[in-house]
Amino acid sequence: MMEKLFHLKENHTDVKTEVMAGITTFMTMAYILAVNPNILSAAGMDAEAVLIATSLAAFIGTMCMALMANYPFALAPGMGLNAYFAYTVVLTMGYSWQMALLAVFVEGIVFIILSLTNVREAIFNAIPMTLKSAVSVGIGLFIAFVGLQNAKLIVNSDSTLLTYQHFKGETFHSVGVGALLALIGVLIIAVMLIKQVKGAILYGILITWVLGIVCELAGIYIPDPDAGMYSVIPTAFVSFDFSALGKTFGQVFNLDFSNFNLVNFIVVMFAFLFVDLFDTLGTLIGVASKADMLDEDGKLPRIKGALMADAVATSVGAVLGTSTTTTYVESSSGVTVGGRTGLTAATTAFLFLLASIFSPLFLTIPSFATAPALIVVGFYMMGAVAKINFDDMTDAIPAFLTILVMPLAYSISEGIAIGIISWTLINVLTGKAKEKNITPLMYVLTVLFILKYIFL
Repeated sequence: MMEKLFHLKENHTDVKTEVMAGITTFMTMAYILAVNPNILSAAGMDAEAVLIATSLAAFIGTMCMALMANYPFALAPGMGLNAYFAYTVVLTMGYSWQMALLAVFVEGIVFIILSLTNVREAIFNAIPMTLKSAVSVGIGLFIAFVGLQNAKLIVNSDSTLLTYQHFKGETFHSVGVGALLALIGVLIIAVMLIKQVKGAILYGILITWVLGIVCELAGIYIPDPDAGMYSVIPTAFVSFDFSALGKTFGQVFNLDFSNFNLVNFIVVMFAFLFVDLFDTLGTLIGVASKADMLDEDGKLPRIKGALMADAVATSVGAVLGTSTTTTYVESSSGVTVGGRTGLTAATTAFLFLLASIFSPLFLTIPSFATAPALIVVGFYMMGAVAKINFDDMTDAIPAFLTILVMPLAYSISEGIAIGIISWTLINVLTGKAKEKNITPLMYVLTVLFILKYIFL
């Protein structure tokens, strides 16, 4: 059965190797189960419902990857995309979370259509490589910034907009201790990553949480609900009650169109699609090259099946009640220990399904324990800055503006818009349009984004 489904001998692997690889992949990306409810609850969504939806979306998406493409890649709601969903689309632009889910659902449908055609390659090739790299870096800074805020390490200032946490004062035993534990969490994860500990991010979250429990038991950390600091001691460990999912399941179709703006909606949907498309392709190629799965032309066989799994998971995830589901670069951890087929992915999928019964445990994990994960994931995404050619200012300046705008405007889509506009205009005005081979699609996107700023 396993051989027929996953062609283990053909891929020079066996059941034991694949199962161990699947467990490794799960351990390195299970932090999303603690982080995603934390982020999406900021948009007004029920944290328990989001956790169950996250588990199910990861299970369905990863199983689709196993059966549709036979690759050892795992999927779950994407970092960066969940922050964009909560902090930009809902909290900044004022959309309801139901409307944001609709944008994710539509994006998934568009992605399915693109995966069946060659339009996907056309879009991918139309965007200059420097902007693709800049988007990754910008998202990294953005989610690291969100992590610093969630830990309350960076706080509001009336004079400078932002400042660092002042630890002295009456809030030290709540906010202050949480911020200090977040710093310790970053240090713990950094040391484990350098020591090449598998699952370093997940272990970092758990150790920081345990330290929080110790501090609360010792009276050092005192919960203060008014300051958003709650008890970190779990009162339950497992639950077989999945009724909370009803608070998000199908809500994508329960909408109020009274304040609906079609142009704004398209911009939001495009931002989801843009990031998902390039993030997925980049991850697939990166992880596949690590596993030596690319053919002699540098292409990934069965890529349409892999992209289709990603697209289907995105729309299904939106119906369940979570932000865009995408392929995880952490899949490389399973590949590193020998994962080569869909059996690795199927193992990871099963573990995500199993994790859904531990929802009470994951929901007790405080934001100061998940914040170090956001900061470290941001660090990982910063690596793409090395791919930007800073000697060519027609590339470097738009890339810099893209990176700068995302965290400062608190919006991934604004960074993308500014990057595309500046890249096109700078190259046209300096006479480099023909040299840079600007595609018609880039001109169309530039005009659309300019019109957005004029009329919206």
